[in-house]
Amino acid sequence: MKGTSMHIVFAASECAPFAKTGGLADVVGALPAELTRLGHRVTVYLPRYRGVLEHVEEPKVVLPSLTIPFESYNHFVSVIDGGQRAGVQIYFLDCPELFDREGLYGAAAGDYPDNAKRFGLFARAVLEASKQLGVPDVFHVHDWQAALLPVYLRTTYYFDPVLRKIPCVLTVHNAGYQGWYPPITTEQLLLPWDIFTMDRLEHFDTFNFLKGGVVYSDAITTVSRKYAEEIQTPEFGFGLETIFQRRAADLHGILNGVDYAEWNPATDPHIAAHYTPQRLQGKSGCRRDLLHAYALDNVPETTPIVGIVSRFATQKGFDLIAEIASKIALEEMVLLVLGSGEAHYETLFLKLTEKFPGRISTRVQYDNVLAHKIEAGSDIFLMPSRYEPCGLNQIYSLKYGTPPVVRATGGLDDTVEEWNPETRAGTGFKFSGNNPLDLLAALRRALAAFQDKKSWRALMKNGMAQNYSWVEPAKEYVAVYEEVTQRRA
Repeated sequence: MKGTSMHIVFAASECAPFAKTGGLADVVGALPAELTRLGHRVTVYLPRYRGVLEHVEEPKVVLPSLTIPFESYNHFVSVIDGGQRAGVQIYFLDCPELFDREGLYGAAAGDYPDNAKRFGLFARAVLEASKQLGVPDVFHVHDWQAALLPVYLRTTYYFDPVLRKIPCVLTVHNAGYQGWYPPITTEQLLLPWDIFTMDRLEHFDTFNFLKGGVVYSDAITTVSRKYAEEIQTPEFGFGLETIFQRRAADLHGILNGVDYAEWNPATDPHIAAHYTPQRLQGKSGCRRDLLHAYALDNVPETTPIVGIVSRFATQKGFDLIAEIASKIALEEMVLLVLGSGEAHYETLFLKLTEKFPGRISTRVQYDNVLAHKIEAGSDIFLMPSRYEPCGLNQIYSLKYGTPPVVRATGGLDDTVEEWNPETRAGTGFKFSGNNPLDLLAALRRALAAFQDKKSWRALMKNGMAQNYSWVEPAKEYVAVYEEVTQRRA
């Protein structure tokens, strides 16, 4: 199989531009396209949520009815052809009573109580559809929502002559989300009770989707080298660290790529001026435009702009920022914040904006255009996540000549190298541990470095020279596909 063209089926609950709540959608939107450029055939299966067909020019039903059995009744799934994007075939699995809803996973009141049924059905429907629309050389499933596919493949479908030798790769984008459900879920999804044991799917008397995927997949990948190490520890494994340790030989850390067609200061349509490492002048125009967007005037050129674009959550290190916010406000800097999330952090930053006008300014919203303006117009980007499996904003910041200050975790540690003013090597500033004063120290190193303009330009150019496109990660995934396929042959 090595070096030959393969057919890879992706099963995921999100894919840009059809359905997105986070980075999973970006990966499933971009990686298949890069795999097709390498000469492989890729099919992506997604649930047909409400609104996704708005992105499809001529959707048509290709399989009118797949029967997915449950305990005392059946659900029926039709398959809609979503056409091809960048050579990637898209199919939507349509079961209106389960997927035609307000949100992907829940509504304002919380997660949908039948999510186990929804994503159990999704896994089986992908297997059934693949038998009719194209049996792959390998299945590649993503996160807990698709993690039952390898479980079904190795249990209920074990004797299926068409599928039994097909390997499966699971990518864990965030081990903190696992899909925990009552034990009776085993029976409701028509899975054999003998899988509900501690060394298989059972996890503290719950049915754990992600654990099942880790146990039954041929290989597991995660989205950075450092995160592959971290999830084998109690701090980051969320109770699955011993399972990850057991599968360590089959666990691969492959850093996510980013889409430089969208995130590139030389071509970005959302920013005030374009710039390159050779012509950095446009950066100052972006800075002025960003200050204007936040209604701030008279900020001296010597005062650095520090930007944040984030979900407001403890995972993102906002508790660390909160503890030193009054100290940050006294530094010679302006902090511009964009994001939304946990209510207490939204309130905190709005109060800080009131207390320190002209020093801290916050927009509680999601605004893609403003996010681009912050990456381009800030001098420093702040991203102190307590854990970050891969992270994208620090990679965007490097490309935009906006050196990041990050906690040394996951993909942040893999992509940011500590700046050394003596050798002029490095791309940003890092701190370890959970002490907010260590975050403050890293930020102060950045603020001090900013004052040496010649040295700072070298730092900016170091970051802009980094290349985190999908080209190399796609090749690493192909190597994993080839390995598991040879094992199953």
